[in-house]
Amino acid sequence: MAFFALSRQEPLTLLSATDLAAQSDRLQQENDQLQRAVSSHAVIDQAIGAVVVLGRLAPEEAWRALRDVSQRTNVKLRTVAEHVLAYAQGGPLPEPVRAELAKAIARYRRYRGTPAALSDGLPAPDGGDGGDGSPGAAAPSGPRPGRARTARR
Repeated sequence: MAFFALSRQEPLTLLSATDLAAQSDRLQQENDQLQRAVSSHAVIDQAIGAVVVLGRLAPEEAWRALRDVSQRTNVKLRTVAEHVLAYAQGGPLPEPVRAELAKAIARYRRYRGTPAALSDGLPAPDGGDGGDGSPGAAAPSGPRPGRARTARR
């Protein structure tokens, strides 16, 4: 039995059942990939929002900060975003991510001319290091964010 497939590149192409099954598999894989991309994009967008609040950065700077953390820690951007979201909801932030995020926030705040206090939203680990490598860095003084709340309409 033969089937016709419609596409913009090759309208009315004659396909066998095997070709049709292969095309169906390819389209299913593409669909799965697109669904993962949309989900990943949402997680990253939410993490950008968290960094905007935690670091008092513009969204574009928060995006750059997350990207920098990902590159400098060799951790996928989505994973960094998941860590930041967990932290914003009261969870722990892995030390390498915390240290690099503090540095990135300080770096991008310095570019804007805003004082680069590492204590803004990123508590130091129990060792007392403020995240910049200096032994006498100040411990965090700002409040730690609580559980995110959303208004229902």
